[in-house]
Amino acid sequence: MYYPQEVLDEVLANTNIVDVVSAHVHLKKRGSNYVGLCPFHNEKTPSFNVSPSKNIFHCFGCGAGGSAITFLMRYNNSTFQEALQELADRAGITLPAYNLSEEAKKREKHRQDLLAVNKEAATYYYKNLRSPRGERGMRYFTDRGLTPETMRMFGLGFADGARSDLTAWLKKKGFSDELILESDTVMYNEKQGMHDRFWNRVMFPIQDVRGRVIGFGGRVLGDGHPKYINSSDTPVFDKGRNLYALNLAKRSKKDYLILCEGYMDVIAMHQAGFTEAVASLGTAFTQGQAALLKRYAARVLLAYDSDQAGTRAALRNIGILRSGGLESAVIDLRPHKDPDEFIKAEGKEAFQARIDGAENSFFYELRILSGSYRMEDPSQRTAFHREIARKLCTFSDDIERDNYIAAAAQKYLIKTESLRKLVAQYGNASGYGDRPGPGTYSTGRGNRYGQGRGITGPAGSGYTGYTGGPAGRQNPGGPGRGRPMPGTGENGSSPGGGDQKRQPPPSKAEQALWDRQRILLTWITDEPGIFPVVKRYIRPQDFDGSLFVQAAELLWAQMEKGAGAVSAASVISAFDTAQQQEEAAAMFSRHMDGLEDAADRGKALKELIIPVREASIERMSRMDGPDPGGAISLQELLAARKELEALRAQQFHLQIQ
Repeated sequence: MYYPQEVLDEVLANTNIVDVVSAHVHLKKRGSNYVGLCPFHNEKTPSFNVSPSKNIFHCFGCGAGGSAITFLMRYNNSTFQEALQELADRAGITLPAYNLSEEAKKREKHRQDLLAVNKEAATYYYKNLRSPRGERGMRYFTDRGLTPETMRMFGLGFADGARSDLTAWLKKKGFSDELILESDTVMYNEKQGMHDRFWNRVMFPIQDVRGRVIGFGGRVLGDGHPKYINSSDTPVFDKGRNLYALNLAKRSKKDYLILCEGYMDVIAMHQAGFTEAVASLGTAFTQGQAALLKRYAARVLLAYDSDQAGTRAALRNIGILRSGGLESAVIDLRPHKDPDEFIKAEGKEAFQARIDGAENSFFYELRILSGSYRMEDPSQRTAFHREIARKLCTFSDDIERDNYIAAAAQKYLIKTESLRKLVAQYGNASGYGDRPGPGTYSTGRGNRYGQGRGITGPAGSGYTGYTGGPAGRQNPGGPGRGRPMPGTGENGSSPGGGDQKRQPPPSKAEQALWDRQRILLTWITDEPGIFPVVKRYIRPQDFDGSLFVQAAELLWAQMEKGAGAVSAASVISAFDTAQQQEEAAAMFSRHMDGLEDAADRGKALKELIIPVREASIERMSRMDGPDPGGAISLQELLAARKELEALRAQQFHLQIQ
């Protein structure tokens, strides 16, 4: 969905980034800014900085930075639209419904109405658990060792034996019969009329990645059947495309997620500190769920029951994860049945050791497969080795296949060359060069923030921001344009400047110039009063680096409107990708401190202006022909050099107004 920059500016202008960040990060005031431990990387000394005056954040440790929109996208793994909507809701701003037809508006309203029904149903179950009627449900949870805080965090509830109380509750809230029935919290038949779907069950609200209740799971108390029932699919709930507790697990700083079988396994693991645990929703694990996992992790650990049913499920789901481009490994829970039982019996440290020693999924499959052969029989052992070779053929990457050949040969006491020849024999028959299909080993790495945490930018995550920002256009040539910046692009390509060949690493002189440019841009946003002095000598195109040029263009445009209009957050939000926004945030986080005397401040500003202008003139002098962005003539070049020399020779310091 497209939003013009004016809409983003309005939302950001009505957003206090300190309030947004402090809801998730403990901040302490330090000078005019706030600092805390970065939520995006592990650190002991605070390097995470929030500037209320600029309405931006920047981590000097890992480089994360941007506006409040960027923060919510990174922290919650939200889409651009979701983060913007959250901020708009906080500010009481109604976003314009661009490009939505009347039919689309109706569908969206209907979805919101269903979510409202689910929220009220969850509230009913939650209150019921904590009332005298919920005593049996509360006893079940406490007997399982859950604390009140854990029950609150997961919104656990109880549906007692009454068969129509929820129905009455929802009707009292003003929801129509049709909407209540469609939510699947209530059922209808001719004999009973409208009646509650869930009764005599402890309730597990199912939330989407944004924390909205989209459905429910219920476990019967006693010996009733079925043991578990879940909401049917609705317009807001698709069992095959959601995961239990992903709204919590997505915030884990681990580079993996743990996939469990049941709700209680997940809850017990979170209570023990393993907040990276999720579970499928009472159905077989699906490709859609694998795709959802891949948004948040490149590696998945399976923590399934150690019985035969759990083993079969693990073997099946390894293939699904593999075909979805995810690496996987299996946590050995033996001699215990499930994670909950293991943690209660052996403790958190022992479980962490099992995580650290999780078995590679390929070798897990081979271990299970080996149980079908009698290894003391040479013919059976040969058959098993041939099966190993066939499985090795499924690796699509030559180097990876060779590594697994060597590892399998060592593990099962096979001569490496013999196994390699056998793999080649089967491979020639089937073809190595085929593209990976279902069940093919092709590890998909690099999908967590920094390794892809669900936001396009540093590692590619699907975030494209709004359409049509300044950074999204192809930059024309000219001084400073089309040059890479440090850390931008895997191949040294310049953000917003089109594809380019791999660039050499920047020199010390370039790094020093970029640092001066950052100080200059930061200073302008800190003290807009220096802008008339800077503007007299420097144009946006004098900056080196395409992102610097674009940031300066946006900042100059703001300053021309008047000092009150300056907003670093607005400049940052104009860039399309998270990587560009992080680079832009760094441009406005380089302060010049300790200068109180006006003459010293003027001298410092002069020492920033001269190198930037000098570098621009040097680039112009190397160009073949005029500047496409500014039509620089030889006379203008000579005039620029003369002006620079005059500035350099001046004996007085610039006086800042």
